[in-house]
Amino acid sequence: MKEILEFNHKKQCGLWLILIGIVLIVAVICGGEFFVNPFVFLIGYYACFFGVNVNKKVREKLSQGDISKKQIKMIYFSIATLFILMFCIAGPFIPGWHWRQIWLGVLMATSIHFFLWFFVHGWSMVVLGIVCMVIVTMGYIFPGIPVSVICIADAMVKLICGIYLLFIAKPSKYIPNVKK
Repeated sequence: MKEILEFNHKKQCGLWLILIGIVLIVAVICGGEFFVNPFVFLIGYYACFFGVNVNKKVREKLSQGDISKKQIKMIYFSIATLFILMFCIAGPFIPGWHWRQIWLGVLMATSIHFFLWFFVHGWSMVVLGIVCMVIVTMGYIFPGIPVSVICIADAMVKLICGIYLLFIAKPSKYIPNVKK
């Protein structure tokens, strides 16, 4: 990608991350035998998705400029990639209902997909992806750490990043170093 990227939708991403962090915490509180209640999580996820990302009024209010057609394509690509990654990483554990592995897989897939969001929101997504991957990796390396602790840590990172993007971050640009 050799074009200049403008990151004008950080506030929308920030609100989304804050809400998803809250949803994840509530789903952990209601977790029960699932560790993270999948019904609470999915209902919250889709309610927030439609409330923030599909709601045109919210998008316009939080937007600080235009988004390119290539960035819009990257949004769809990253969402598709998220579901493919979840299928590949968490999917094999669904038949046996290994909830720890399922949730770690979902969190790892989400962490990886944040790297694609660099093209839409900038470097903060790379940092978010790295920090979340480290947290999930700790869950894989140390099976004694409860999934609830991993999920709360992941949610807190999303909340902090979301607060930064919503209230502090400014629109920015990425200008690739093009060699002639």
